[in-house]
Amino acid sequence: MTDQPETDAELSNESTTAEIETPPTGTEEYFGAAYPAAQRYAEHLATTGIEWGLIGPREVDRLWTRHILNCAVVAEHIDENDVVGDVGSGAGLPGIPIALMRPEAKVVLIEPMERRVEWLSMVVDDLGLSNVRIVRARVEELVDEEMFTVVTARAVKAMTTLIEWTREVISPGGRILAVKGASVEGELIKAKKLIKRYRLSQPKVHVVDGGGLLEVPSRVVEIVKK
Repeated sequence: MTDQPETDAELSNESTTAEIETPPTGTEEYFGAAYPAAQRYAEHLATTGIEWGLIGPREVDRLWTRHILNCAVVAEHIDENDVVGDVGSGAGLPGIPIALMRPEAKVVLIEPMERRVEWLSMVVDDLGLSNVRIVRARVEELVDEEMFTVVTARAVKAMTTLIEWTREVISPGGRILAVKGASVEGELIKAKKLIKRYRLSQPKVHVVDGGGLLEVPSRVVEIVKK
């Protein structure tokens, strides 16, 4: 999920026409053939994403580094045959950048809020992402309905909650890939007993910068379901 304005008044007081951040040198090569769609996605975030309240207006000048690329690097840990469940997808982060980077993988954007689902549907259709499906639900409601080889999440909940929510929709050998901030080590300490109880692997924290694209690397926590 992404930062959101607190009130409608904040939306009206902020400019929605701020210039989109210029992507770092090398971004086009990083996305390859998907770069035009990534640019189009950035335009959606900077316009309709703000108008619909999915992203804060102050984020426009850091859309690429803080949001799109911050999430796209997760795809470095996604295989082409993976089925990815993006929990609390919000503005499609990290699900849409992953889908752009891994067109052979299947990505399911899981989002309970109707307005966000409508926006996601509009954007996915506009980008022509045939490998993306949108499900309006909470992930814990999808037990016995969906099964994923990977679940992703960004700024959704603490690791303890994310483990509880997702462990029953992850296939054996499947993984949690959670984009986390600087406080991740504290979250993992709190989750230690839960990880042991459910016989999950010891977490790995991948520090990923897209080959130098990101000055502030993303931290991706990987936990495997044995």
